[in-house]
Amino acid sequence: MSVRTLFSALRWLGMLVLLAGLTSCSKPPLFQQDGYVFGTAVQITIYGVDEDKAKAATATILADLDRLHAKLHAWHPSDITRLNNAFAKGEATQADPEMVAILQQAKGYAERSDQLFNPAIGDLVAAWGFHNDTFAPVLPDLDKIRQLVAMKPTLDDLQFDGPNVSSTNPDVNIDLGGFKGFALDRAAAYLRKHHMYNALINIGGNVLALGKKGDTPWKVGLQHPRKPGAMAVITLGDGESIGTSGDYERYFEVDGKRYCHLIDPRTGWPAQTMQSATLIAPSSQEAGAISDAITKPVFIGGKDTAVHYASRFGVKDVLIVGNDGSVYLTPSMQSRVQWLQAPPHIYRLR
Repeated sequence: MSVRTLFSALRWLGMLVLLAGLTSCSKPPLFQQDGYVFGTAVQITIYGVDEDKAKAATATILADLDRLHAKLHAWHPSDITRLNNAFAKGEATQADPEMVAILQQAKGYAERSDQLFNPAIGDLVAAWGFHNDTFAPVLPDLDKIRQLVAMKPTLDDLQFDGPNVSSTNPDVNIDLGGFKGFALDRAAAYLRKHHMYNALINIGGNVLALGKKGDTPWKVGLQHPRKPGAMAVITLGDGESIGTSGDYERYFEVDGKRYCHLIDPRTGWPAQTMQSATLIAPSSQEAGAISDAITKPVFIGGKDTAVHYASRFGVKDVLIVGNDGSVYLTPSMQSRVQWLQAPPHIYRLR
Protein backbone atom coordinates (compact mmCIF):
# COMPACT_ATOMS: atom_id res chain seq x y z
CA MET A 1 0.00 0.00 0.00
CA SER A 2 1.45 3.41 -0.94
CA VAL A 3 1.67 6.28 1.53
CA ARG A 4 -0.80 8.28 -0.56
CA THR A 5 -3.24 5.37 -0.71
CA LEU A 6 -3.12 4.93 3.04
CA PHE A 7 -3.52 8.67 3.61
CA SER A 8 -6.50 8.82 1.25
CA ALA A 9 -8.15 5.85 2.91
CA LEU A 10 -7.79 7.31 6.37
CA ARG A 11 -9.09 10.69 5.23
CA TRP A 12 -11.97 9.00 3.41
CA LEU A 13 -12.90 7.13 6.55
CA GLY A 14 -12.85 10.48 8.30
CA MET A 15 -15.36 11.85 5.80
CA LEU A 16 -18.10 10.25 7.80
CA VAL A 17 -16.60 9.87 11.23
CA LEU A 18 -18.41 8.64 14.30
CA LEU A 19 -19.11 11.38 16.76
CA ALA A 20 -20.02 11.78 20.42
CA GLY A 21 -17.09 9.86 21.92
CA LEU A 22 -17.24 6.41 20.44
CA THR A 23 -13.97 5.46 22.08
CA SER A 24 -15.06 6.59 25.53
CA CYS A 25 -16.19 4.22 28.24
CA SER A 26 -19.83 3.31 27.82
CA LYS A 27 -22.28 0.82 29.28
CA PRO A 28 -23.72 -1.21 27.62
CA PRO A 29 -20.49 -1.98 25.75
CA LEU A 30 -19.44 -0.36 22.51
CA PHE A 31 -17.20 -2.41 20.23
CA GLN A 32 -15.35 -0.85 17.29
CA GLN A 33 -12.87 -2.28 14.81
CA ASP A 34 -11.11 -0.76 11.81
CA GLY A 35 -9.99 -2.49 8.66
CA TYR A 36 -8.88 -1.84 5.09
CA VAL A 37 -10.91 -3.42 2.28
CA PHE A 38 -11.98 -2.46 -1.27
CA GLY A 39 -8.97 -0.13 -1.36
CA THR A 40 -10.47 1.97 1.41
CA ALA A 41 -10.82 2.17 5.17
CA VAL A 42 -13.59 0.23 6.90
CA GLN A 43 -14.99 0.71 10.38
CA ILE A 44 -17.59 -1.43 12.17
CA THR A 45 -19.14 -0.31 15.45
CA ILE A 46 -21.57 -2.49 17.42
CA TYR A 47 -23.41 -1.28 20.49
CA GLY A 48 -24.95 -3.14 23.41
CA VAL A 49 -23.78 -6.73 22.95
CA ASP A 50 -21.09 -8.85 24.54
CA GLU A 51 -17.62 -7.99 23.24
CA ASP A 52 -16.83 -11.56 22.21
CA LYS A 53 -20.03 -11.74 20.18
CA ALA A 54 -19.35 -8.36 18.57
CA LYS A 55 -15.75 -9.31 17.82
CA ALA A 56 -16.77 -12.59 16.17
CA ALA A 57 -19.42 -10.87 14.05
CA THR A 58 -16.99 -8.18 12.96
CA ALA A 59 -14.38 -10.76 12.01
CA THR A 60 -16.93 -12.59 9.86
CA ILE A 61 -18.00 -9.39 8.12
CA LEU A 62 -14.43 -8.27 7.44
CA ALA A 63 -13.55 -11.70 6.08
CA ASP A 64 -16.51 -11.55 3.71
CA LEU A 65 -15.49 -8.07 2.58
CA ASP A 66 -11.97 -9.36 1.90
CA ARG A 67 -13.44 -12.19 -0.16
CA LEU A 68 -15.60 -9.80 -2.18
CA HIS A 69 -12.67 -7.44 -2.70
CA ALA A 70 -10.60 -10.23 -4.22
CA LYS A 71 -13.53 -11.39 -6.31
CA LEU A 72 -14.48 -7.98 -7.69
CA HIS A 73 -11.10 -6.29 -8.12
CA ALA A 74 -11.09 -4.30 -11.35
CA TRP A 75 -7.42 -4.66 -12.30
CA HIS A 76 -5.81 -7.37 -10.19
CA PRO A 77 -6.67 -10.92 -11.33
CA SER A 78 -10.22 -11.65 -10.17
CA ASP A 79 -13.57 -12.99 -11.29
CA ILE A 80 -14.28 -9.54 -12.75
CA THR A 81 -11.09 -9.45 -14.82
CA ARG A 82 -11.86 -12.97 -16.04
CA LEU A 83 -15.27 -11.79 -17.23
CA ASN A 84 -13.79 -8.71 -18.87
CA ASN A 85 -11.19 -10.79 -20.72
CA ALA A 86 -13.93 -13.06 -22.06
CA PHE A 87 -16.06 -10.10 -23.18
CA ALA A 88 -13.10 -8.60 -25.05
CA LYS A 89 -12.74 -11.88 -26.97
CA GLY A 90 -16.46 -12.12 -27.70
CA GLU A 91 -16.74 -15.24 -25.55
CA ALA A 92 -19.27 -16.35 -22.95
CA THR A 93 -18.02 -17.39 -19.55
CA GLN A 94 -19.54 -18.69 -16.36
CA ALA A 95 -20.36 -16.61 -13.31
CA ASP A 96 -21.62 -17.86 -9.97
CA PRO A 97 -25.11 -16.87 -8.70
CA GLU A 98 -23.64 -14.20 -6.42
CA MET A 99 -21.87 -12.48 -9.31
CA VAL A 100 -24.93 -12.68 -11.54
CA ALA A 101 -27.07 -11.10 -8.81
CA ILE A 102 -24.57 -8.25 -8.29
CA LEU A 103 -24.36 -7.53 -12.02
CA GLN A 104 -28.12 -7.59 -12.48
CA GLN A 105 -28.65 -5.26 -9.52
CA ALA A 106 -26.03 -2.85 -10.89
CA LYS A 107 -27.60 -3.10 -14.35
CA GLY A 108 -30.97 -2.03 -12.97
CA TYR A 109 -29.44 0.95 -11.16
CA ALA A 110 -27.57 1.99 -14.31
CA GLU A 111 -30.79 1.97 -16.34
CA ARG A 112 -32.61 4.09 -13.75
CA SER A 113 -29.74 6.59 -13.74
CA ASP A 114 -29.73 6.97 -17.54
CA GLN A 115 -26.28 5.30 -17.49
CA LEU A 116 -24.63 8.10 -15.51
CA PHE A 117 -23.90 5.31 -13.06
CA ASN A 118 -22.17 3.01 -15.51
CA PRO A 119 -19.94 0.20 -14.20
CA ALA A 120 -19.15 -0.88 -17.78
CA ILE A 121 -16.68 1.97 -18.46
CA GLY A 122 -13.67 0.39 -16.80
CA ASP A 123 -11.53 1.11 -19.88
CA LEU A 124 -12.24 4.83 -19.47
CA VAL A 125 -11.37 4.71 -15.78
CA ALA A 126 -8.14 2.91 -16.65
CA ALA A 127 -7.31 5.37 -19.44
CA TRP A 128 -7.37 8.18 -16.87
CA GLY A 129 -4.93 6.25 -14.69
CA PHE A 130 -7.33 5.32 -11.90
CA HIS A 131 -6.71 1.58 -12.14
CA ASN A 132 -3.63 2.19 -10.04
CA ASP A 133 -2.89 2.79 -6.38
CA THR A 134 -1.22 6.11 -7.21
CA PHE A 135 -2.24 8.56 -9.92
CA ALA A 136 0.26 10.21 -12.22
CA PRO A 137 -0.59 13.79 -13.20
CA VAL A 138 -0.79 12.97 -16.90
CA LEU A 139 -3.72 13.54 -19.24
CA PRO A 140 -4.70 10.54 -21.40
CA ASP A 141 -4.59 10.35 -25.17
CA LEU A 142 -7.65 12.31 -26.31
CA ASP A 143 -8.24 10.19 -29.41
CA LYS A 144 -8.37 7.09 -27.22
CA ILE A 145 -10.94 8.75 -24.94
CA ARG A 146 -13.11 9.65 -27.94
CA GLN A 147 -12.88 6.08 -29.25
CA LEU A 148 -13.88 4.58 -25.90
CA VAL A 149 -16.85 6.94 -25.57
CA ALA A 150 -17.98 6.11 -29.11
CA MET A 151 -18.25 2.41 -28.22
CA LYS A 152 -20.92 3.24 -25.58
CA PRO A 153 -20.42 0.21 -23.32
CA THR A 154 -23.14 -0.38 -20.72
CA LEU A 155 -24.35 -3.30 -18.63
CA ASP A 156 -27.31 -3.50 -21.03
CA ASP A 157 -24.83 -5.18 -23.38
CA LEU A 158 -24.62 -8.16 -21.03
CA GLN A 159 -26.57 -11.32 -21.76
CA PHE A 160 -27.37 -13.87 -19.07
CA ASP A 161 -28.08 -17.51 -19.89
CA GLY A 162 -28.16 -19.41 -16.63
CA PRO A 163 -24.58 -19.30 -15.29
CA ASN A 164 -23.24 -18.08 -18.63
CA VAL A 165 -22.59 -14.38 -19.15
CA SER A 166 -21.60 -12.75 -22.42
CA SER A 167 -21.52 -9.29 -23.92
CA THR A 168 -22.65 -8.04 -27.29
CA ASN A 169 -20.11 -5.24 -26.92
CA PRO A 170 -16.44 -6.25 -26.60
CA ASP A 171 -15.65 -2.87 -25.03
CA VAL A 172 -17.60 -3.63 -21.87
CA ASN A 173 -15.09 -3.57 -19.04
CA ILE A 174 -16.75 -3.91 -15.65
CA ASP A 175 -15.52 -1.83 -12.73
CA LEU A 176 -17.70 -2.07 -9.62
CA GLY A 177 -15.64 0.38 -7.57
CA GLY A 178 -18.64 2.70 -7.42
CA PHE A 179 -20.94 -0.05 -6.18
CA LYS A 180 -19.29 -1.21 -2.97
CA GLY A 181 -22.34 0.01 -1.02
CA PHE A 182 -24.06 -3.30 -1.69
CA ALA A 183 -21.61 -4.78 0.84
CA LEU A 184 -23.15 -2.51 3.51
CA ASP A 185 -26.47 -4.25 2.96
CA ARG A 186 -24.85 -7.67 3.30
CA ALA A 187 -23.17 -6.67 6.56
CA ALA A 188 -26.39 -5.19 7.94
CA ALA A 189 -28.34 -8.32 7.04
CA TYR A 190 -25.76 -10.47 8.82
CA LEU A 191 -25.94 -8.39 12.00
CA ARG A 192 -29.74 -8.42 12.04
CA LYS A 193 -29.78 -12.18 11.48
CA HIS A 194 -27.58 -12.61 14.53
CA HIS A 195 -29.70 -10.28 16.69
CA MET A 196 -27.38 -7.27 16.66
CA TYR A 197 -29.69 -4.36 15.96
CA ASN A 198 -27.55 -1.36 16.97
CA ALA A 199 -24.50 -0.77 14.81
CA LEU A 200 -22.77 1.56 12.39
CA ILE A 201 -21.03 0.15 9.30
CA ASN A 202 -18.64 2.42 7.42
CA ILE A 203 -17.07 1.36 4.13
CA GLY A 204 -14.96 4.15 2.71
CA GLY A 205 -17.27 6.85 4.03
CA ASN A 206 -20.50 5.18 2.93
CA VAL A 207 -22.28 4.47 6.21
CA LEU A 208 -25.30 2.38 7.15
CA ALA A 209 -26.90 2.79 10.58
CA LEU A 210 -28.76 0.16 12.57
CA GLY A 211 -30.81 1.21 15.57
CA LYS A 212 -29.24 3.69 17.98
CA LYS A 213 -26.28 4.16 20.27
CA GLY A 214 -28.15 3.80 23.52
CA ASP A 215 -30.78 6.50 23.81
CA THR A 216 -29.28 8.67 21.07
CA PRO A 217 -29.29 8.19 17.30
CA TRP A 218 -26.09 7.59 15.42
CA LYS A 219 -24.40 10.77 14.22
CA VAL A 220 -21.81 11.12 11.48
CA GLY A 221 -19.65 14.00 10.40
CA LEU A 222 -19.57 15.09 6.76
CA GLN A 223 -16.00 15.76 5.60
CA HIS A 224 -15.38 19.20 4.16
CA PRO A 225 -14.23 18.68 0.54
CA ARG A 226 -11.57 21.40 0.70
CA LYS A 227 -10.65 21.80 4.39
CA PRO A 228 -9.57 19.46 7.19
CA GLY A 229 -12.29 18.09 9.43
CA ALA A 230 -16.03 17.79 9.22
CA MET A 231 -18.19 20.55 7.77
CA ALA A 232 -21.42 19.29 9.34
CA VAL A 233 -23.01 16.68 11.59
CA ILE A 234 -25.87 14.56 10.28
CA THR A 235 -28.12 12.20 12.27
CA LEU A 236 -29.06 8.80 10.81
CA GLY A 237 -32.15 6.78 11.58
CA ASP A 238 -32.48 3.01 11.80
CA GLY A 239 -31.68 1.40 8.45
CA GLU A 240 -30.68 4.62 6.71
CA SER A 241 -27.49 4.83 4.69
CA ILE A 242 -25.50 7.92 3.74
CA GLY A 243 -23.09 8.14 0.83
CA THR A 244 -20.89 10.78 -0.75
CA SER A 245 -19.12 11.09 -4.07
CA GLY A 246 -16.49 13.82 -4.27
CA ASP A 247 -13.53 15.07 -6.26
CA TYR A 248 -11.16 15.16 -3.29
CA GLU A 249 -9.96 11.58 -2.82
CA ARG A 250 -8.98 9.89 -6.07
CA TYR A 251 -7.71 12.73 -8.24
CA PHE A 252 -4.68 14.43 -9.75
CA GLU A 253 -3.98 17.93 -10.94
CA VAL A 254 -2.52 19.24 -14.19
CA ASP A 255 -1.83 22.97 -14.60
CA GLY A 256 -3.88 23.68 -11.50
CA LYS A 257 -6.95 21.82 -12.76
CA ARG A 258 -8.37 18.88 -10.82
CA TYR A 259 -9.27 15.59 -12.54
CA CYS A 260 -11.09 13.05 -10.37
CA HIS A 261 -12.07 9.42 -10.83
CA LEU A 262 -15.77 10.18 -11.38
CA ILE A 263 -15.95 9.87 -15.15
CA ASP A 264 -18.89 11.20 -17.16
CA PRO A 265 -19.70 8.35 -19.60
CA ARG A 266 -21.13 10.85 -22.09
CA THR A 267 -17.86 12.73 -22.54
CA GLY A 268 -15.22 10.37 -21.18
CA TRP A 269 -13.90 13.16 -18.97
CA PRO A 270 -13.94 13.50 -15.20
CA ALA A 271 -17.05 15.32 -14.05
CA GLN A 272 -16.37 18.83 -12.81
CA THR A 273 -19.87 19.88 -11.83
CA MET A 274 -19.27 20.15 -8.07
CA GLN A 275 -16.96 19.30 -5.18
CA SER A 276 -19.16 16.65 -3.59
CA ALA A 277 -22.64 15.14 -3.53
CA THR A 278 -24.16 13.49 -0.46
CA LEU A 279 -27.47 11.70 -0.08
CA ILE A 280 -29.29 9.61 2.51
CA ALA A 281 -31.09 6.51 1.30
CA PRO A 282 -34.14 5.57 3.38
CA SER A 283 -34.27 2.23 5.15
CA SER A 284 -34.60 -0.73 2.79
CA GLN A 285 -32.79 -3.95 1.96
CA GLU A 286 -30.82 -1.98 -0.67
CA ALA A 287 -30.17 1.26 1.25
CA GLY A 288 -26.39 0.79 1.21
CA ALA A 289 -26.22 0.07 -2.51
CA ILE A 290 -28.46 3.02 -3.31
CA SER A 291 -26.49 5.44 -1.12
CA ASP A 292 -23.31 4.57 -3.00
CA ALA A 293 -24.38 4.11 -6.60
CA ILE A 294 -26.81 6.99 -6.89
CA THR A 295 -24.33 9.64 -5.78
CA LYS A 296 -22.75 9.14 -9.23
CA PRO A 297 -25.64 10.44 -11.37
CA VAL A 298 -26.22 13.18 -8.81
CA PHE A 299 -22.55 14.23 -8.96
CA ILE A 300 -22.11 13.82 -12.71
CA GLY A 301 -25.48 15.26 -13.71
CA GLY A 302 -25.07 18.43 -11.67
CA LYS A 303 -27.39 20.33 -9.38
CA ASP A 304 -30.11 20.86 -12.01
CA THR A 305 -30.85 17.13 -12.21
CA ALA A 306 -29.82 16.06 -8.70
CA VAL A 307 -33.33 15.86 -7.26
CA HIS A 308 -34.59 14.17 -10.42
CA TYR A 309 -32.16 11.27 -10.14
CA ALA A 310 -32.43 10.99 -6.37
CA SER A 311 -36.22 10.77 -6.54
CA ARG A 312 -36.00 7.81 -8.91
CA PHE A 313 -34.62 5.84 -5.97
CA GLY A 314 -36.92 7.26 -3.31
CA VAL A 315 -34.22 9.58 -1.94
CA LYS A 316 -35.30 12.96 -0.54
CA ASP A 317 -32.23 14.01 1.46
CA VAL A 318 -29.59 15.49 -0.87
CA LEU A 319 -26.70 17.89 -0.22
CA ILE A 320 -24.36 19.28 -2.87
CA VAL A 321 -21.19 21.32 -2.42
CA GLY A 322 -20.69 23.46 -5.51
CA ASN A 323 -17.38 24.34 -7.08
CA ASP A 324 -17.37 27.69 -5.25
CA GLY A 325 -18.06 26.05 -1.88
CA SER A 326 -21.73 26.99 -1.83
CA VAL A 327 -24.11 24.32 -0.53
CA TYR A 328 -27.36 23.28 -2.18
CA LEU A 329 -29.67 20.98 -0.24
CA THR A 330 -33.22 19.74 -0.16
CA PRO A 331 -35.58 20.93 2.59
CA SER A 332 -35.60 17.52 4.28
CA MET A 333 -31.80 17.43 4.36
CA GLN A 334 -31.59 20.99 5.65
CA SER A 335 -33.58 20.02 8.74
CA ARG A 336 -31.04 17.27 9.55
CA VAL A 337 -27.78 19.19 9.19
CA GLN A 338 -25.87 20.82 12.03
CA TRP A 339 -23.10 23.00 10.61
CA LEU A 340 -19.60 22.91 12.04
CA GLN A 341 -18.01 24.93 9.23
CA ALA A 342 -20.73 27.05 7.69
CA PRO A 343 -20.54 27.34 3.88
CA PRO A 344 -20.37 30.79 2.25
CA HIS A 345 -23.85 30.39 0.79
CA ILE A 346 -26.71 27.93 1.32
CA TYR A 347 -29.37 27.45 -1.35
CA ARG A 348 -32.53 25.36 -1.55
CA LEU A 349 -32.26 22.41 -3.93
CA ARG A 350 -35.52 21.65 -5.71
